[in-house]
Amino acid sequence: MKILLCTDGSLSSQVSYEYTAWLGSQMEVEIEILYVTDQRKVQAVKTRDFTGSIGLDSYQQLLDKLVEAEGESAKINHQRAKIILQEAKSFLEGQGIDKIKLTHVTGFLVDQFHKFEPNADLIILGKRGENANFAAGHLGANTERILRSSHKPSLVIPRAFKPINRILLAYDGGKSCQKAIQYLTNLSALKQFELHIITVTHRDDKTATKHLEEANNIAIDRGFNPICNLLHGDAEPEMEKYVTEHNIDFLIMGAYGHSRIRHLVIGSTTAQMLRGSQIPILLFR
Repeated sequence: MKILLCTDGSLSSQVSYEYTAWLGSQMEVEIEILYVTDQRKVQAVKTRDFTGSIGLDSYQQLLDKLVEAEGESAKINHQRAKIILQEAKSFLEGQGIDKIKLTHVTGFLVDQFHKFEPNADLIILGKRGENANFAAGHLGANTERILRSSHKPSLVIPRAFKPINRILLAYDGGKSCQKAIQYLTNLSALKQFELHIITVTHRDDKTATKHLEEANNIAIDRGFNPICNLLHGDAEPEMEKYVTEHNIDFLIMGAYGHSRIRHLVIGSTTAQMLRGSQIPILLFR
């Protein structure tokens, strides 16, 4: 499995290294660690012409100082990127992962990300970035934009690591959920974990029951022994309640589907689940 791990050195990124290492302990992985220096930090010095007010010589001296300061800033940004990438590599190597590629580019993460996504099987990113302490309860802008546009499975990491024992798949029969269960059940290493599958509906209907049975049969055919439950009510509170009551450590769901679950990422249900979740959420389009 090829993993694209996006980092900015923040607290959330540090936790993402732990979850990446956990994945590496379950299967063979190749990891590309991507750090993007914000383009706004390295833009060429631009200032309006002050020669009429401060004189040509003074203006040139000011410009020289600005250019010099910009050069020093670029060196600092480059060194910062090098340190962050090396720290991530050192941590993962210490966990037994040896296939690691470090990549540093300048630009904007949302734009640069799509150059590397096609070569990855899985995207890992933190819920929030460098300004996490100032954005508690919010989903980072870069994270949200990537989730909206990425065509690969994306694992959104919480702010603290928790050992994985129980996995929950929220299934509604939609195409993204079908991708999710195929992906999950193809990972034979996950058979050792307790697998829960739920479908959320507002009423007892044959379609919801059929979807749950479908997921159950697929999992059993692949060697899993799932615990299946049909829940009644609104998707978000029912899922949150189930996660808490059953001590779920890892949530898998489709970003789009036939029910309210499909609003994850693009609507209130998904946004709330991502913002409030204390466990990693693996999303599929």
